[in-house]
Amino acid sequence: MTDLFLLFHMIMVESVSCYCRVDGGLKTVVNARKFVPGARLCMQPDVKPNKRKSRTSRKERCRTQAPLLPGLPDDLAISCLMRVPRVEHPNLRLVCKRWSRLLSGNYYYTLRKKFGMAEEWVYVFKRDRDQKISWHAFDPVHQLWKSLPPVPPEYSEAVGFGCAVLSGCYLYLFGGKGSVRGSMRRVVFYNTRTNKWHRAPDMLRKRHFFGSCVITNCLYVAGGECEGIQRTLRSAEVYNPNRNRWSCITEMSIGMVPFIGVVYDGKWFLKGFDSHRQIVSEVYLPTSNMWSTTGNELVAGLRNPSISFNGRLYSVDCRDACKLRVYDGDKGLWTRFMDSRRHLGSSRSFEAVALVSLDGKICVIRNNMGITLVDVCDPTTVIEIDSARMWETFARKGQHRSFMANLWSTIVGRHLKTHIIHCQVLQV
Repeated sequence: MTDLFLLFHMIMVESVSCYCRVDGGLKTVVNARKFVPGARLCMQPDVKPNKRKSRTSRKERCRTQAPLLPGLPDDLAISCLMRVPRVEHPNLRLVCKRWSRLLSGNYYYTLRKKFGMAEEWVYVFKRDRDQKISWHAFDPVHQLWKSLPPVPPEYSEAVGFGCAVLSGCYLYLFGGKGSVRGSMRRVVFYNTRTNKWHRAPDMLRKRHFFGSCVITNCLYVAGGECEGIQRTLRSAEVYNPNRNRWSCITEMSIGMVPFIGVVYDGKWFLKGFDSHRQIVSEVYLPTSNMWSTTGNELVAGLRNPSISFNGRLYSVDCRDACKLRVYDGDKGLWTRFMDSRRHLGSSRSFEAVALVSLDGKICVIRNNMGITLVDVCDPTTVIEIDSARMWETFARKGQHRSFMANLWSTIVGRHLKTHIIHCQVLQV
């Protein structure tokens, strides 16, 4: 066993991402849909279906194939393998075909989740100086950032596209405006279990710079812009991964280009600009499929970024998110706030771009890819006086930064040309 696991660490070849509609090993639409929601039959000419093997040959192969781990039944071997840290999974797939099949299927990851071994990683999409899109993953266990293979080509320079996670492990990119195609209806998704991109059904309407959210594992989009006469949109739609289809929902009362949105108390709150560049806000209730205008204290005090976490609504209180405010639903007021007592400054490099949920804590992500975790498990005791101890900061890219380094970053950050546009958490 020792020699076997030493082999894992010696193999440092990363897995290669491919961009196709479905994995080459899945030859039918039925199998494709079992593998990932939203996948279609791959129509690439180089994928040639093999002849269906008889039931007898499959049974014989099961009796004659080598065990996953020599000397152990397969169930015990899987119990051992599912304890291997996620960072080593690409190397495990290179050991043999049986291991590769095991780590490319849902059974292995279902067991990891069932027994509390699934790991959450943060995924960020950045736009660089040349307007190119790149993305990276953060492993909180080893506190390391990892570069990932290129995004699908239609999103390599796109603007105004949406990003969301369904079922915890499928990351969707949808809509947006490309440099060649203009406004798009396209939808693609990344399966973090197999490290591959796939196609999903297109949206019903082309749009970019729109609002999006996930409620009960369904993806909602609304508003935005579309090239043409009617630029500001009122239309809205929803994608159900179980049915693998998009459906129209009730239109908003006014066209909007949202700049902030959050799901709280089962409702989707959106705030943005109308066609006259006036600030408007609406709230959508999925249970009744109805929109209504709103201007209450919740929306008025909502700032970007915000997050609904454990039934409470949190929002930043300063640009570097070293202060967080909490919305009191009973009083209808933004009353409490948490202060780290360690403010980073107003540089764009320190600007908070997202609040996400990570390992039961609020995770603050900044433009310089710095990460701070805030423990708000007992928000009734987290007030300005004693909240500093609730904050845990990870240095950028795992490195400790000196005072002079932070000062230089502040100066340079005023002219920062790279910035994060999307952040999500995926579980495997």
